[in-house]
Amino acid sequence: MTDDKNAKTSSVASRRSEEKSKKHKHGFTHALYTGEISYGFIQRRKLWYTISIIVIAISLLGLLVRGLNLGIEFKGGVQFRSPAHVATSTVDDIRRSVLSSGVPDMDSTEVVSLGSNAVQVQTRALDNEETTKVQGAIAKATATKTDSVTYSKVGSQWGDQITGKAIKALVVFLVLVMLQIWAYFRHWKMSIAALIALLHDLIVTIGIYALIGFTVSPSTVIGVLTILGYSLYDTVVVFDKVRENVQDIQKRDYTFAEGANRAVNQVLVRSINTTIVGVLPVAALLFAGAFVLGSGPLEDLGLALFVGMIVGAYSSIFIATPVFTQLRENEPAMKEHTARVLRRRERAAHKGPQVTAQTVAAEGPGDVTSITGSERDQPRRSTRSERKK
Repeated sequence: MTDDKNAKTSSVASRRSEEKSKKHKHGFTHALYTGEISYGFIQRRKLWYTISIIVIAISLLGLLVRGLNLGIEFKGGVQFRSPAHVATSTVDDIRRSVLSSGVPDMDSTEVVSLGSNAVQVQTRALDNEETTKVQGAIAKATATKTDSVTYSKVGSQWGDQITGKAIKALVVFLVLVMLQIWAYFRHWKMSIAALIALLHDLIVTIGIYALIGFTVSPSTVIGVLTILGYSLYDTVVVFDKVRENVQDIQKRDYTFAEGANRAVNQVLVRSINTTIVGVLPVAALLFAGAFVLGSGPLEDLGLALFVGMIVGAYSSIFIATPVFTQLRENEPAMKEHTARVLRRRERAAHKGPQVTAQTVAAEGPGDVTSITGSERDQPRRSTRSERKK
C-alpha cells in the first residue's frame, strides 16, 4: 500500500514537472495566448483615451500654429535644376548664394541633391527678373554656365487638383472601409471603432508633419493613404480574434470586456513583430532620403510611412478594440450578461472551494493544502498490521 502511495506521488510529481517544462518551453507568447499572462488593455482604456486625446491636441495645435510646409506642387513656385559636382557643402553653398542674390523673401528656398551630378532648387513664385537673378546665383555657386541652369514654373492649380483628388480618395476609402468591415464582421459598431482609429492615425500623422516641418509633397499624400491601409489591416486582425473570443458570449463564463482583452493579448506579440518588420525598411528609406541621398520625395514618403505604421499599430490595440468594447458593453444584453457573470462569481466566492475525492486523486495528497487554503495537523493513523501487533 505504501508503494502504491509512493508511486502515485511520483506520478503526480512527474506530471507537474512536465507541465512546468512545457510552460517554460512555450514562454511568454504562449502564456499570453492561453491567458496565463494577461495585461488589462481594455480595463485601462481611459488611460489610452487620455494619451490619445493629448497627442491629438498637440497635433491639432501644431497644425493651427505652424501649419503644413506645403511643397512647390501645392503652393506654386519655380524649380531650378543645375549640373554640379555634389560635395558635402554643395547644398549649403547653393542656398547661401540664392539668399544673397538680392531677391527678397527667399527663406523658404529648398535645395536638394539629385545623385552626385545635379542639384534641384525650389523657390517661391518669381517674376522674370527675379528668375534671372536666381538662375545666375545658382550658376555661380555650381561653377556652370547660366544656360545650363534650367527652370520651370509650377502653378498652384496642379496642387489644388491633387488635394481635391486626395480628399475624394480618402472619403471613398473610409466609406468602403466601413461597408467592408460591416459586411465581414456583421456588426456596424466595429465599423465605427475602425473609423475612429483611422481618423486618429490621420490626424496624428499630419500633425507630426506640421510639428517637424517636413515638406508636404505628392509623396506625402501617397504615404498617408498607404498607412491608412496598413492601419486597417492591423485593426481587422485584432477584430477577427475578438469575434472568435466573444462568439456565443451569453454561454461563456467571462464578460465581453474580458474576452476582448484576451484577444488583444493573444495578438499583441504578432502586432509588435509585424510593426517592427514593417518599420525597419521604412526607417532605412527615411534615413537614406534624409541623410544619404538628400532626396525630398524619399524623405517625405519615408516619414509618412514611419509615423503612420507606428501610430496604426498603436490605434489597433489601444483605440479600436477599447472603443468597440465600450460600444458593445452599453447594450442591455451585454449589461445583463456581465451582471450575471459577476453574480455567479460572487456566489462561488462565498461558497468557497470544495475538496472532492476526485480532486485529491487527480492532484495528489500534497495539493490538498492549496485547495483548502489551510493546513490541518492530523494524528497519524496506525495501519492494520500495526494494530494486530
